[in-house]
Amino acid sequence: MSHVVQGQVTQLLELARQGDDSAAARLMPLVYEELRNVARGLLAAERPGHTLQATALVHEAYLRLVSQSDTRWEGRVHFFAVAARMLRRILVDHARGRNADKRGGGAARLTLMDGVERGEPGYEPLDLLALDEAMDELERCDERQARVVELRFFAGLDVEETAQALGVSPRTVKDDWRFAKAWLRAQLTRNDPS
Repeated sequence: MSHVVQGQVTQLLELARQGDDSAAARLMPLVYEELRNVARGLLAAERPGHTLQATALVHEAYLRLVSQSDTRWEGRVHFFAVAARMLRRILVDHARGRNADKRGGGAARLTLMDGVERGEPGYEPLDLLALDEAMDELERCDERQARVVELRFFAGLDVEETAQALGVSPRTVKDDWRFAKAWLRAQLTRNDPS
């Protein structure tokens, strides 16, 4: 995304926050494809026949994002940081609804591995509900590390964008990301009934 487009996103976010409905409509084409790519990545590891599609996930997240009149948008990175939390909440709510009768049965399966696709060596699927619980616990222990996971994993931001969103150095993000992934894996392994 060019600097000009990033500036347009920031300007349109502020206008949307102020209640300008046309700003929200003009914003959608600028952020849609990036949000859709994030949603596709999150849903790629879902079981076949999953009922939530990337388009529906993006639309739900987008509607929730632009309806937040109390958020003072600071730009594209801030928008995607908030989008990460929205996407996580929507996915977890969907998984909970789908699995209300039996925890874990067909739950959303995702991976925390960078650049590892389904079927490749190193792919480690995770139960989204268990991940959410572990994320809540991580947030109680180290809020910044939980934000790093949210931004990197759920929003698809790179190290530099994550550092910008959190106001820390890229080295700090890399360290937090490495530690948080290891901590989450340990938590999920410890709690895995299999």
